[in-house]
Amino acid sequence: MPSPLILTLIATAIIVQIAVFSTTVYLHRSITHRAVVLVPVVALGFRLALWLTTGIVVKEWVAVHRKHHAFPDEEGDPHSPHLAGFWSVQLGNIFHYVREAKNPDVIEKYAKDLKDDAWDRYLLNHGSVGLIIGITVLCTVLGIGWGLLAGVLHAILYVFILSPSINGLCHYFGYKNFDNTATNLQSIAFLTGGEGLHNNHHGFQRSPKFSYRANEFDPAWPVIWTLTKLRLARRYKTIDEALAQPQES
Repeated sequence: MPSPLILTLIATAIIVQIAVFSTTVYLHRSITHRAVVLVPVVALGFRLALWLTTGIVVKEWVAVHRKHHAFPDEEGDPHSPHLAGFWSVQLGNIFHYVREAKNPDVIEKYAKDLKDDAWDRYLLNHGSVGLIIGITVLCTVLGIGWGLLAGVLHAILYVFILSPSINGLCHYFGYKNFDNTATNLQSIAFLTGGEGLHNNHHGFQRSPKFSYRANEFDPAWPVIWTLTKLRLARRYKTIDEALAQPQES
């Protein structure tokens, strides 16, 4: 039987990746950019996973990210390391996010197409409730001390390391395939469900697949491909498909 510490680290890794894949597949590619359309039951599964692991309110996240795309590394970008400073974004991204996410004008302008349903009104818009339930489950499974440790480690990894790396590192270091201000870092992509291929994403925002070169790998793409084959999702054109039909890209 593995030690409690090993079990806690395994649980933390699983929770982080649930949050990561729910963010990139559902929040980012499906809701924000409409690159993927998920059937309702699959979408609800991702929504509940996000609620329990991050407490993110969908409209807030979508609005902030769409504003980022409207002003990439320009005045108005919610979290540009070139404007706010690299370390300000890399270490304090959560504070830049909250400032924009709690601004009703930002929500109204960039997420006005998103309407609350019953799930949102009675459950999912109450992020703190989701986090409390998620931590309670961890404490029930692992024990109170180990469950709290898993929750803290998850918060550090997701909130203060992985998410900021997309807005910080991937707008500051790395290589480019396309002419925009973002960069690609495959190492970050491995840890963030493909989000580290950020230059590719900025070049083709509606592509459901973030990888482009043969040596690039988008971990979320096999998930989307499988959902599509099972007819649980529909997708827009990938980068390769869009480039093959430039008149429609």
